[in-house]
Amino acid sequence: MAFTLPTLPYAHEALEPHIDTATMQIHHGKHHQAYVDNLNKAIAGTAHEKMSIEELVASAGTISPAVRNNGGGHWNHTFFFESLTPTTGGEPSGELASAINETFGSLDELKEKMNTAGTTRFGSGWAWLIVKDGKLEVSSTPNQDNPLMDVAETKGTPLLGIDVWEHAYYLKYQNKRPDYLKAIWNVVNWDKVGERYNAAK
Repeated sequence: MAFTLPTLPYAHEALEPHIDTATMQIHHGKHHQAYVDNLNKAIAGTAHEKMSIEELVASAGTISPAVRNNGGGHWNHTFFFESLTPTTGGEPSGELASAINETFGSLDELKEKMNTAGTTRFGSGWAWLIVKDGKLEVSSTPNQDNPLMDVAETKGTPLLGIDVWEHAYYLKYQNKRPDYLKAIWNVVNWDKVGERYNAAK
């Protein structure tokens, strides 16, 4: 079963000015496509060929680095692009909003914790909002790891993941990762994050 690149749920230019068109074209069409292509090569002719992406990610500690890295890259990017929306200015609502306020004090405090997790992640990686043991928590992972992996330092169910690899922001923000992290909150799809929270509970 070969994996395929999912279609973006919006146009490449839809997240302007917060995420530029060229970055989206390269990030989705080149980087994500490469993870898919390399994953398919890595699993060809092996028992992993019959496994779902979720199964591969969950067993990251027992599979080859090529499958772990490219499988993680495919899962993470699919999740990331679905977490964004052209509709700017949205905020969490309902039970998610209540949980954020209860856990972090406010949405601004959550953003600050996520931004710190992203800024302090050395090299390439991800910042995550997860559900762990029924509670919200912020974590980060290196490279293309994620909190679903058996090797994750902090395991949980991802609700929101922010890509802090340079390819996610360098064309527009150069080395200013904090500026990118501040801007991306304008295009977070809180409806999607809320759906994930309701399912994770």
